[in-house]
Amino acid sequence: MKKKMIYTFIGSLVLYIAIISFCMYQTAHKPVPQNADYVLVLGSKVDGNQMSPSLKERVKTALSYLQAHQQTKVIVTGGKGSDEAISEAEAAYRFLRKEGIKENRIIKENQSTSTFENFTFTKQKVDIQHKKVVLVSSDFHLFRASIIAKRQGFDVYPLGAKTPNSIKLQAYFREYAAILKTWLFDK
Repeated sequence: MKKKMIYTFIGSLVLYIAIISFCMYQTAHKPVPQNADYVLVLGSKVDGNQMSPSLKERVKTALSYLQAHQQTKVIVTGGKGSDEAISEAEAAYRFLRKEGIKENRIIKENQSTSTFENFTFTKQKVDIQHKKVVLVSSDFHLFRASIIAKRQGFDVYPLGAKTPNSIKLQAYFREYAAILKTWLFDK
């Protein structure tokens, strides 16, 4: 009896991970529209005043889209943690300005401390009704972020940024649990 329960649990876990991995991959590889109204970059850790590798990949992905679509504006998100010298939004803003993106194309949302708050505080700065929003985050994170965005009324088109190898294992492991939490407890 105990053995059967253990096998059932392990089988269910493997099946869950396989299904979620497929959903993560599919979400991160969908086509995005041309000339979206906004590119929304979800924040990630800042080391002092430097972008973490994860945030840098996200902002570089957004930059490529912005360079190809000159009418699109960008919303950079993320507050300032206790161990950060500047907000995640400020770090992304500085990078984009240095790369030639004009100030009038960049909107900063620098209060958020979670994915849910990224969208909540963005809606306070920008009218998202009937707007196409390209959502940029790490490829592993886009599936859950898209669920949260849609629950808050966003029409998002995910654009995956490469997950740095140095954080892949930890990031995916954490995300499997976070997706389950989002499904079960976050409405």
